[in-house]
Amino acid sequence: MILLINPPLVKPSEPPPGIARLYGTLRAEGAACAVIDANLEGILHLFGKNPPDPDRWTRRAVRNKSRNFDLIRSPQGYLDLQHYKRAVSDLNRLIGKAVEISRVRITLSDYQDPDLSPVRSADLLMAAQRYENNPFHEYFSKRIPRAMELHLPDIVGISLSFLSQALTAFSIIGFIKARYERVRIVLGGSLVTSWSSNPHWKNPFQGLIDHVVSGPGEQPLLDLAGLGGRVARKRFSYEPFALRDYLAPGPILPYSASLGCYWNRCAFCPEKAERVCYEPLPPKSAALEARRLCSQSRPSLVHFVDSAISPALLSELSKNPPCAPWYGFVRVTKRLADEEFCRALKLSGCIMLKLGLESGDQGVVDSEGKGMDLSVAARALASLKKAGIGTYVYLLFGTPSESENEARNTLDFTVRHAPFIDFLNLAIFNMPVNSPDAERFATALHYEGDLSLYTGFSHPKGWGRLKVRRFLDAEFKKHPAIARILLNEPPFFTSNHAPLFVGN
Repeated sequence: MILLINPPLVKPSEPPPGIARLYGTLRAEGAACAVIDANLEGILHLFGKNPPDPDRWTRRAVRNKSRNFDLIRSPQGYLDLQHYKRAVSDLNRLIGKAVEISRVRITLSDYQDPDLSPVRSADLLMAAQRYENNPFHEYFSKRIPRAMELHLPDIVGISLSFLSQALTAFSIIGFIKARYERVRIVLGGSLVTSWSSNPHWKNPFQGLIDHVVSGPGEQPLLDLAGLGGRVARKRFSYEPFALRDYLAPGPILPYSASLGCYWNRCAFCPEKAERVCYEPLPPKSAALEARRLCSQSRPSLVHFVDSAISPALLSELSKNPPCAPWYGFVRVTKRLADEEFCRALKLSGCIMLKLGLESGDQGVVDSEGKGMDLSVAARALASLKKAGIGTYVYLLFGTPSESENEARNTLDFTVRHAPFIDFLNLAIFNMPVNSPDAERFATALHYEGDLSLYTGFSHPKGWGRLKVRRFLDAEFKKHPAIARILLNEPPFFTSNHAPLFVGN
């Protein structure tokens, strides 16, 4: 028996796609398997606690808790952004106040401990040793023994995808290790894959974790379970998840039709630095599986979590839709500048696309290997807007090829096309520690820790992080056209809830 655990803390709006794929594939291959979404359950557990010594605003949040839960879990809750923001703010206040360990800061989307860092292996080992200090200990110290008694697992798989999960993941591991010596603990997930792709990686968790898995975990788990043969096909299943308990107006199904990115040429991409191979399902098979999942779970939304939905899959979805509204991340291509194709996407249920524009300067776009023409991007934004498809645009500042002048070109491009942009994500460039570019520039520690995914670098044009941040705060965000777009952002849930507001 394999027990899969998704640890806190990430946005509790939808099930974890990695575990949904693991569970579906393992069951299809004949493995006995069970799932705990400890992220969702742990967060709901904190909501059930009474905040000590509540102030006026916390008392208001307590009074309105049931109403706010109903609002966030109802389609009507997404008709008025201001009402939504107040409800989410109150819920976020409650979860933060429920934590009795004053040094730990918990929000609906993050977990921070100033005394322990998720990028220092020594701190993760300390979290495992002192698991009773974790704010989720009251929850998992009761939940895990019940699961152990019910399922009698031989293997416990911990899926670790985000830094915000790391400290609690290791607290759970420490708890299991102290009580269930016979159980083999397997640690995997995208964050673990990133750690182990570092050429200087040396497993610091020996003695605590029995197996560290880099990349897809289906085959290693089947091998550990003694089930021979190769995995024929990866399948998703949401059968073990309490889909109605997530903070969303209905079930949201994350689904991936591929591993890696079909483009895989962007200079700044961590996947390129980690040499992740592109492994897609045939478009027709992917579209059919998305439809199968929808017929089983009747979701309110399908979230394609591919690094980038391929043009071939977009075309297939336009002809064979999943029978539910859907959204995902795409690269800007000439096809998206075609109004007729955008209308077909809209008719298929596409309600929003996330676009990795990154820069509004053609020189930067070319230097960073985006393979995109900004004139095509401009037409695509207009075509998507005309078709009624929302746009969530990602911009990246401070790349090695950008200077302040190029950043202002991005400002000008964004302002010119602001009527066609619904949401904006503004990020400052981080240099992947194993990127080839890291060898070209003088580097220094960015995040202090042996597990850091990024490194500092000397910007060749003097456009360092401090200058970029000042530009964004003092100039970019203050432009009226951009400030209006930024007001559309759903707090904490950001792009996970953004499609629910498109067209409202």
